Amino acid sequence: MSSPYRSLFSFLSRYKWRYLLGVAALAGTDLLQQVAPRLIGHFVDDLEAGALDMTGIYRYLALIVGTALLIAFLRFTWRIFVFGTARLVERDLRADLFAHLERLSASFFHTHKTGDLMAMATNDLQAVRGIAGEGVLMAADSLAMTLFTLIAMISTIGLKLSLWALLPLPFLALLIAAVGKLIFARSRAVQDSFARLSDVVQENISGVRVVKAYTQEAAEEAKFDEANRDYIRRFMAMMRVDGLFDPVVGLFAGLCYVIAIAVPGRAVLRGEISVGDFASLTMYIGMLIWPMIAMGWVVHIIQRGFAAFARIREVLLTEPEVKDAPETAEPPGGRVRGEIEIRDLTFRYVPDGPPVLDGINLHIKPGQTLGILGRTGSGKSTLAALLARVFDPPRGTVFIDGIDVLDLPLNLLRRSIAAVPQESFLFSRTVRENIGFAPGEWTEEQIRQAARTAQVEQDILEFLPQGYETMVGERGVTLSGGQRQRVGLSRAVLKDAPILVLDDCLSAVDTATEQRILNGLRPLMRERTTIVISHRVAAVKNADLIIVLERGRIAEAGTHDELVALGGRYFRTYQRQQLEEAIASLE
Repeated sequence: MSSPYRSLFSFLSRYKWRYLLGVAALAGTDLLQQVAPRLIGHFVDDLEAGALDMTGIYRYLALIVGTALLIAFLRFTWRIFVFGTARLVERDLRADLFAHLERLSASFFHTHKTGDLMAMATNDLQAVRGIAGEGVLMAADSLAMTLFTLIAMISTIGLKLSLWALLPLPFLALLIAAVGKLIFARSRAVQDSFARLSDVVQENISGVRVVKAYTQEAAEEAKFDEANRDYIRRFMAMMRVDGLFDPVVGLFAGLCYVIAIAVPGRAVLRGEISVGDFASLTMYIGMLIWPMIAMGWVVHIIQRGFAAFARIREVLLTEPEVKDAPETAEPPGGRVRGEIEIRDLTFRYVPDGPPVLDGINLHIKPGQTLGILGRTGSGKSTLAALLARVFDPPRGTVFIDGIDVLDLPLNLLRRSIAAVPQESFLFSRTVRENIGFAPGEWTEEQIRQAARTAQVEQDILEFLPQGYETMVGERGVTLSGGQRQRVGLSRAVLKDAPILVLDDCLSAVDTATEQRILNGLRPLMRERTTIVISHRVAAVKNADLIIVLERGRIAEAGTHDELVALGGRYFRTYQRQQLEEAIASLE
């Protein structure tokens, strides 16, 4: 058995006792279903022999009704334990998938589209649930029904006549085996196509403003139509194969009846079996039609489910690139002080690619502020990302409190850094919940104080209809860019981490508001190690150390006064921005 099959069965084995109870109830149902044909056969023989009175008839009726009631109870039981367990399997697999996605590194999401992952969490999981529910049911039911029916048939009319009546069934089994592989391949193609369709929908909903701004509705509708048609085309290709099962099963069932009339029918005429036995035989053949149909469905459900599980399993087997070292080290007291040292850091996103950072050396003491200035693409954000191990730096290059960041526990490292990116991500929750996102029990005053420090409380109270209880919408779409940035900054202020990273997070606010925010942050910055990344000199000029990055290298370093006196790139940037501010003030 191949590894994907073992993996899924290992997952299903979590609920083996529930499945065993369900299958036992199912087997009991199938066993009791053999009673009614036999009772009817005896009833026909007794009726033909004139050995029945009303009391005997009532006795037969009572036995049939009692059997039916017991079958109903057992059917209810196996539905609870089989279909109910399938829902539990779906729940656990979805939870495992989500938890694993949360652990995966940022690079994974650079190469996997959101729509594809959403398709796994919805459509693919439903297909896997099909195996855990209908697949288990139909496989067990068809096997049990076939076994019990064959035993009952042989005990009624003998082995030879039973073999004649069931002659077409081996050929049906060969057909099912041949078609199974074809269904698996086409099911995988359907799942992949559905993922692409989901991705088109997700991207257009997320980027609806851009689509409208560029009047690309017609073009995007055409892309969706193409993806939609591809999905239907692949789905119909799968259904054409799957659709063969019912007609073929009906054909083989008809052949069984033909043989039953031709061979066991003549045995009735010769007196070898009774009319009641022949009546039981026809009912047994009818009962074997369901396992034949079910076997076709089982092949479709199982192959489609395994195709879906194979996609999910690929994600579950993906190891996070960023993870804890086998042996981690913690600073004294288990709390980071905030000393940062970078030694000869050279970093590439891909091994053969150009260096994004080249030969970086820095030392920042606890409580100091580092300002980073540079053009777009100079490596500013990459430096901040390596500090928090969004990507792993080379060993021996980045240290916090004298410990290599690769040896620090990830949980401790990231708890110790409050990072505010340029594009703050807000959840579809209230403003209060977005500000208080960091772990902890935050009081109303703490949340409001963080908002005041980020200069966003006035906007919250004046422009949002329910103040702090206002739902911000998906990705904070109901807020302006500057409001989103300041809510994100409030979140970082509230986190109270020893290291604060401001990654150009005030680019969407005006210069005056930026200065008010920085002035409000200074008391906090004196207590934390702070990295301020910006394209504005005004944001970094009060830093203890300022570096200017150029193509991944430190082109200039020093304090504001030292860099101005140097007369280099920093000085020219400072002069240009002062001139721009002067012109803006005149306007």
